[in-house]
Amino acid sequence: MSATPQKNRASRRVLAAAAGLATVGALVAAMPAGAHDRGQGHGGGHGHGHKPRTVDVQLLSFNDLHGNLEPPAGSAGNVSETQPDGTVKAIPAGGVEYLATSLRTARKGNPYSVTAAGGDMVGASPLLSGLFHDEPTIEALNGLDLDVTAVGNHEFDEGATELARLQNGGCHPVEGCYEKGKKFKGADFPYLAANVTKEKTGKPLLKPYTVWKKNGVKIGFIGVTLEGTPDIVTANGVKGLKFHDEVETINKYARELDRKGVKSIVALIHEGGAPASTSYNYDCDSPGAGDGISGPIVDIAKGITPKVDALVTGHTHQAYVCTVPDPSGKPRMVTSASSFGKLYTDTTLTYDRRTNDIVRTSVKSANHVVTRDQPKAPDMTRLIDRWNKLAAPIANKPQGWISADINGRGSTAPEKPLGNVIADAQLEGLAPADKGGAEVAFMNPGGIRADLVHKASGSEGDGVVTYGEAFTVQPFTNMMNVVDLTGAQLVTALQQQVSGPNEASPKILQVSKGLTYTLDLTKSGADRVVAGTIKLNGEAIDPARTYRVAMNEFLAGGGDGFPALGEGTNKLVGASDLDLFNAYLAAHSTATAPLAPPATDRITVIQ
Repeated sequence: MSATPQKNRASRRVLAAAAGLATVGALVAAMPAGAHDRGQGHGGGHGHGHKPRTVDVQLLSFNDLHGNLEPPAGSAGNVSETQPDGTVKAIPAGGVEYLATSLRTARKGNPYSVTAAGGDMVGASPLLSGLFHDEPTIEALNGLDLDVTAVGNHEFDEGATELARLQNGGCHPVEGCYEKGKKFKGADFPYLAANVTKEKTGKPLLKPYTVWKKNGVKIGFIGVTLEGTPDIVTANGVKGLKFHDEVETINKYARELDRKGVKSIVALIHEGGAPASTSYNYDCDSPGAGDGISGPIVDIAKGITPKVDALVTGHTHQAYVCTVPDPSGKPRMVTSASSFGKLYTDTTLTYDRRTNDIVRTSVKSANHVVTRDQPKAPDMTRLIDRWNKLAAPIANKPQGWISADINGRGSTAPEKPLGNVIADAQLEGLAPADKGGAEVAFMNPGGIRADLVHKASGSEGDGVVTYGEAFTVQPFTNMMNVVDLTGAQLVTALQQQVSGPNEASPKILQVSKGLTYTLDLTKSGADRVVAGTIKLNGEAIDPARTYRVAMNEFLAGGGDGFPALGEGTNKLVGASDLDLFNAYLAAHSTATAPLAPPATDRITVIQ
């Protein structure tokens, strides 16, 4: 699944331990040039005579960029495409140099074109953006001519104050300005957060909506993040904020826009679904409208007022273009464009000048691959080169060696090879008595943001893991905790992987060596974890015994639906997850004896 939690660590973030990221707030209302005339204007028609009654508005959208300015490496940079013969082909995609070219090419010949995003533009970013608190990504989005985005949960990784800075500009309060004589300008597009209010005042944190206008054509955009954001972001990130129901919020502001005469409305929602196929060109309206998609977005879509004409979604990092019936039973477009800038969605909204509304029956939409065989946008290449020069002294430092790809983000299995490496690194670093005396370590799967790829990303040589690559895998720099948990609490935590909030889409913890159990996916709820099979170093877990358990501070706070892990006592705070990961790579690999992908034999899966 998409996003994961994490970390407001600004106060302790030294340059070398670059960071997760927050994003941008929103008090701007930057609209496209010439977009502010209120009347019917003279836009679409030529010559004399009457304007055509309808005009086609192009809506380009994407989501979950997560600061991936350079093409994502390894399997995380591929898009699946089903071929006419039924086989599936992996297509390398993404990178803002190509995304810029794709969007600019798509806009040609479309005088009415608006570009919107579904949240998580920043946060959990690779080093190139994360090291600089995602200023490079905001700069790139300005250059892509993004008109508006919703906030996602990762926009809150570093808290509301940092989000406001990314919106409004100004240098970082701790690290200052990164380039001599240059002040960070902030986003020239509004971040929308309709369902996020300040606890003290009850007022919206950022703008709830914005209206795009051109030649009398008006389209309102309402932006929300998932109501469950506090469950997947660290407590510091959401301090002083309240997150409200997505449907109620959108319906409230749709009524307000309608009263103001804005009849064409698009909702930008940082919540999503799971299509039955991972191929971007899968028809999720087969056999009937919306039949091929499940997940939270389905119920949300069914509850949002018919006043809203289309939904741009995100969060699950999936690709889909579906029609889900609105409350009146009419089909309505619901789209998502994968993640990391690998796809963009092109939707045609036919605007009726007489009713000022979208003709819903003629809405057309499709996802398109951001292929890497098209020309790079030179301005984006310059931007990447500029920031890479600043990052190079830290980013290029070798940390270790691997003999082959070690898949993390790109693995769809419950137990991931890179998850085992990370959990083992945490256990090894925190096992000494003076470091916490850990006996077992848990890692949340959503915190693994990439694969370790054998092929060189730059001039370092194949098999070398650089600091930048390690950072891309673990960009949050969460501090590690070691706590006391009883055997009974351990068993409950493992059951929470597949029950409660995680029942519909399980979150399988990555476990350190020595912990073994059976996961029976033919069963339901907590029974999927076969309690009698849970062993540590060959011995059954004793419910009454106390165990020392290592995990990042996000999990130790009960994040990701693991309240049992939040019950730990006798806490010791250790090094950051990234420091332990790099120390493990250094201790277990050399150029002549690189680290091999570990076996995945800790969790026995019955399907």
